[in-house]
Amino acid sequence: MKNVDFDLVIIGGGPAGLAAGLYAARARLKVVLLEKAAPGGQVLITDWIENYPGFPEGLSGFDLVQKLTEQVRKVDLKIITDEVRFVDFSNRIKKIQLSDRSISTHTIIIATGAVPKRLGVPGEEKFLGRGVSFCGTCDGPFYKEQVVAAVGGGDTAVKESVFLTKFAKKVYQIHRRDQLRAEAILQERAFANDKIEFIWDSVVIQISGSTGVEKITVKNVKTNKNRELAVDGCFIWVGIHPKTEFLENKVKLDSSGFVIVDTNMKTSVPGVFAAGDVRNTPLRQVVTAVGDAAIAAFSAQHYIESHLQ
Repeated sequence: MKNVDFDLVIIGGGPAGLAAGLYAARARLKVVLLEKAAPGGQVLITDWIENYPGFPEGLSGFDLVQKLTEQVRKVDLKIITDEVRFVDFSNRIKKIQLSDRSISTHTIIIATGAVPKRLGVPGEEKFLGRGVSFCGTCDGPFYKEQVVAAVGGGDTAVKESVFLTKFAKKVYQIHRRDQLRAEAILQERAFANDKIEFIWDSVVIQISGSTGVEKITVKNVKTNKNRELAVDGCFIWVGIHPKTEFLENKVKLDSSGFVIVDTNMKTSVPGVFAAGDVRNTPLRQVVTAVGDAAIAAFSAQHYIESHLQ
């Protein structure tokens, strides 16, 4: 195990990355976690988490990240703030190119997560930060007593829309189908909220305004009729895109770009594992991400013990 910088490198500092770091450090592996920004990932902008075991009253995403970060510090997990520019998995010793140096490792856990998808409609890019948002927790307070649109019908969309009603006087919930995909308890809360008006079978085709968002145009997918809605902001939650651009042709990805793994979190490359939202999984929650991470860290440890000792 000589002539290598680390036993394990974890790429990504969200819940999956932090949990993997916790398990790897406790296993006394020489491990480092790489994160280009502050640890936490997407959960940092999650207002409230109610379904994480052990917290019956719930807790904020920020608080959960603080607790995870405090926990990994106690086991002396090394965290480097830097961006991965390139990876080389062609040899048994893997190489990772950072902004100003290269590091080598026996094993890697990919935990880079995923980011919100865009609608790809006129006005979306123009008004980013000026009325178009992907984070209700971040931007909801700017819309006190105003009217906003919320696009999507999954858990995140419905949960964030309910959160927006703390500030906005009205929320248009726009969904391309005639029923929501969110879990039942979230749907019940949304349907009981008189500040939310549902716009069914519809998609946003344009976002318009002068210096900021003033209206959106929605199209009914069944009638093909358009209508305009006067809004002060447009929040978009229509899915996520995996952060795997740097992995193209390095490991096998599915048709949506998520990393393909087996039940042990092994990728198509020996010694390379993946955990959390970046992998092909039917459920993307904090609890599943940390479960993946524990398995990935154990698998990395087993790989090292089996192949390198």
